[in-house]
Parts: sequence; structure tokens; C-alpha cells
Amino acid sequence: MASDMTLYWVSGGAPCWRAMICLEEKGLSGYNSKMLSLDNKDQKSDEVLQINPRGQMPTFKHGNVVANESLAICLYLENTFKNQGTKLLPDDPAQQALVLQRAVESQNIREKAVFGVLSYFFGTKPEDRTEALLEERKKACHEELQIWEGYLAKFGDGSYIAGKDFTLADACAWPFLGVLVHMGFNLSQYPHLANYYDLVKDRPSVQAAWPPLWKGTPDKDTLKDI
Repeated sequence: MASDMTLYWVSGGAPCWRAMICLEEKGLSGYNSKMLSLDNKDQKSDEVLQINPRGQMPTFKHGNVVANESLAICLYLENTFKNQGTKLLPDDPAQQALVLQRAVESQNIREKAVFGVLSYFFGTKPEDRTEALLEERKKACHEELQIWEGYLAKFGDGSYIAGKDFTLADACAWPFLGVLVHMGFNLSQYPHLANYYDLVKDRPSVQAAWPPLWKGTPDKDTLKDI
């Protein structure tokens, strides 16, 4: 069934991780997996640009259907294989609205926590790295994570982002936490997020999609003081 699916992705890319988790959750692990190298600019190859003119990852093709945004890929997989594997979107309208809101909202973790602080170290010229700028980025990061800490606190220990079940919201949000932890961020500052991270980390779909370039290597320490 998955043999006519192809996913183009990069190792360690949280948006790619989202799509891969959903593929695993829907029992579609037999898809064609094409890991690309950003260093080699594989994402700008003719093969990729023909179906994704932006040359961004992930890129997904199922037969004649193309989806190039991670959330679109996840929603496509859930809607196309609704009765297969893990149900990622609940039927109840109110609960579905919450799941979709959290899935879309998770982009804020990427922008304010992951990209915000990492871009200070990797995307800012040394002469522009001021203490004031770092403090600004740190504040935005912690304010965002505090919001998610509050969401989880409402459900109690052992819960997922939108309640008792693993959903699309988790597939979309957790990979950004995975990147933060890999880069040295200490989640113990947020006990509910830390418990949630551990709850999802060992899920088979997450382990199956674990970035291969991270395996067997220690986590970084870039964000240890954030």
C-alpha cells in the first residue's frame, strides 16, 4: 500500500519528523524513503524542484498526489487512511478543534523556542550577538514553553497535548521538543513538558523516525544555559 509513496526528508528536521511519525502511526512504514543532504543541496535537485518549487523539506508524493507542507502531509495521511492505524483526529467536533488548534499552534514552539534561540547561535553574525538580544530570545522561548506547560498541567500527568490520546497535535508538537532536547535544552525547568517528552520519546513511531544522524551520538550543549 505504501509502495507508491515517497517522502523526501532531511535528518533532524522537525517538520520531516512530523510526517514520518504520522506515516508510522498509520501503518505505512513501507514508503519510499529518500533522505537528502542539505550540505549537498539535494533539496534543490531537479527531481525535488519538479514537485516542490520551494525546495523545502519534507516533500511527499502518493501516486499523483503531492503534499509539500508537513501539516498538509499529516492531514492527508489521516484523511486518506482514516480507518487504519492510530486515529489522529477525533470525531468529536470540539475535541477535533482542540487537536487542530494545538497542531497549528505548535509552529510557535518552532519560531519562538527552537528557531529563536538556535538562530542566535547559528544565524547571527558574531558581532551582532549581544547579551540583550540573547535575553530577548530566551524570554520569548520560556514564555512560549510556559504556555505549553500550562496546557499539559490541565490534563495532569500521563496526558498528551490534547488529552488522554496521542493525536495529530502530538505528531506536530513533539518533534520541536525533540530538537530542543537534542540541542541541550534542559526540560526539567518544565516538569509537565519533561514528563510529556519522556512519554512520547519511546513511542514506536517516534523511535522508528528518530533522526539517523543523531543515533549513537551525544546530544549537543548549545542550549544548556537557556
